Amino acid sequence: MSISQLLAKAARGAETAIRRYVPLVRPEASEDIAIAHDYLTQRGGAERVVLAMHKAFPEATIYTTLYDPEGTFPEFKDAKIVTSPLNRVSFLRKNHRMALPLLPIASSLLKVPAQRAVVSTTGWAHGFNFAARKFIYCHSPARWLYLSDQYLGEKSTGPVPLLLKTLRPALTAWDKHAASKSSCYVANASVIQQRIHDVYGKEAPVFHPPHSVDINAPVEPLDGLEEFTKDEDYFLIVSRLLPYKNVDKAIEACNATGAKLLVIGRGPEKENLEALAGPTVRIASGVSDAQLRYAYRHCRALLAISYEDFGITPLEAGASGKAVIAYRAGGFLDTIVEGVTGVFIDEPTVEQLSAAIEAFDPDVWDDKAIRAHVDQFSQERFIRRLRDYVAALPEEN
Repeated sequence: MSISQLLAKAARGAETAIRRYVPLVRPEASEDIAIAHDYLTQRGGAERVVLAMHKAFPEATIYTTLYDPEGTFPEFKDAKIVTSPLNRVSFLRKNHRMALPLLPIASSLLKVPAQRAVVSTTGWAHGFNFAARKFIYCHSPARWLYLSDQYLGEKSTGPVPLLLKTLRPALTAWDKHAASKSSCYVANASVIQQRIHDVYGKEAPVFHPPHSVDINAPVEPLDGLEEFTKDEDYFLIVSRLLPYKNVDKAIEACNATGAKLLVIGRGPEKENLEALAGPTVRIASGVSDAQLRYAYRHCRALLAISYEDFGITPLEAGASGKAVIAYRAGGFLDTIVEGVTGVFIDEPTVEQLSAAIEAFDPDVWDDKAIRAHVDQFSQERFIRRLRDYVAALPEEN
């Protein structure tokens, strides 16, 4: 039996389990407040939002399916974290997408025994087994489920697409059932507000996430890249290295124009991108917050050219007074003011990006105006509003 046949057989078995699974009764509430998130295995915008939630409620335990201390932000080591049994499998901590057949069941079984739960979800955490009231902060209805073509990019073969194709009907039913059990939903951006309405039929207010860049915190040059970054003439991308992020298009544009590009991120596309990178491109992973602040502070401009539900990197760059070249779509329409904090390209093509890179003049941008706009998305404002939402949770939801 081939690998594809084995995966298909496993997926069919998982589908049967998802459809037949009946969640356990609610756990007893033994805590006042808790935080829930899908999995803590990456360093991305959603994980930074969880850190902001923990600053708002530092006493809260964080519940999640998988936790990789080395793969996500080190600040989580200061929190009490409870995981699902899946976390015992080290392979899944490093490759959470391969846990797809097991995640619905693991999520449904994960008990959150708190009177109030603050839930950060991209498709899993809203299905945890909550004891009582919950506030759902939705980064998006599951992109891998409702926007799978966009999520997978050009990769239509392999284990993850096969699992998605087989499990989609059962996963969709599970996801919509999980959403139906929560009345307090908010969207992190306007595009997500519409998507929540289209997918779940819910009217969700918009509550933007914060940026977390402290411009007064220390900076540190990137190891081995001191010479590359010293002249502040490089464009910057901060992104997970996934197909839909369009990092390959940026690399091709910089190969063609001779512009310098620094890519900060990790993900399954790293090896392919390194093979594509020309002499003016560098890719760095495992970067500390101090090094990330340095990269933002000394770049020429940020490139934000993927379709993002919110897209927090323009705000992180803007905290250092840096403008952005961005794709005119998705959450960037919420966070970028054209002509004030950045410029848009209509399509993330090599041709349009090359033209924007060659036309960009860093001297025409007002760093004070950029910072003033970014202040509207401060962590302090986010924490105040989050506490207000949680204080107003109804007795039953």
